[in-house]
Amino acid sequence: MHRDRAARGACVDFLHAEVAALLIDRLDDVKRQFPSVLDLGTHSGALSGALAHRPGVEYIVGTDPSLGFLARLDGIRVAADPELLPFRPACFDLAVSVNSLHWVGDLPGALVQLRRILKPGGLFLAAMFGGSTLVELRAALLHAEMIEEGGASPRVSPAADLADIAALLLRTGFVMPVADAEKITVSYPDALALMRDLRGMGETNAIAARRREPMRRATLARAAALYAERFGLADGRIPATFEILFLTGWAP
Repeated sequence: MHRDRAARGACVDFLHAEVAALLIDRLDDVKRQFPSVLDLGTHSGALSGALAHRPGVEYIVGTDPSLGFLARLDGIRVAADPELLPFRPACFDLAVSVNSLHWVGDLPGALVQLRRILKPGGLFLAAMFGGSTLVELRAALLHAEMIEEGGASPRVSPAADLADIAALLLRTGFVMPVADAEKITVSYPDALALMRDLRGMGETNAIAARRREPMRRATLARAAALYAERFGLADGRIPATFEILFLTGWAP
């Protein structure tokens, strides 16, 4: 629902496009051609667009749980949840994903399915948010709720740690697994501007255990003030950290 809302509005895709470019840089180090490609969680189509001009690519299947995003794109599109992939075994040479797998509840199960749909010797290459993502916002919201409401609920999704990812790839059947991380820091005039961008990305809170009522105005104001006080930059803006984990693995 959040992705559909982002697709209907002014879709904010600068971060998706930036991470897609970093993923393509890593793919450029692989001296192979990949005729059939799966773009898992295609979002605004930035990654599919870059891959479409790559030598040797014959077709790209773009999947996303959001019909809104798929309606904006051309080419082969399949509405699919990353946790239930509707493809037969060994049908893709390359599976790529940008900023989608952090929403998966059963990440090991999703990785097993991705390995299954790859041809022998196929490549899996993905980027997902890591545990340091939005650490500033997480801290500000936690302390604001404690002060204003006497308790806190999860406001920012949990994320995987780099130390666990390579081992998880190995455990789910990939060979030669590699995991590395980069941090991207984006500055905003205030916390509300950051929250508007998260909404436009389709990345707002969707945790099942979250509070269902809207955040109180006093809590929101307190969080914005704490954010600026604790993390504010010299020019009056605030930083927002996005940790990007890059996963690479090969199907046996």
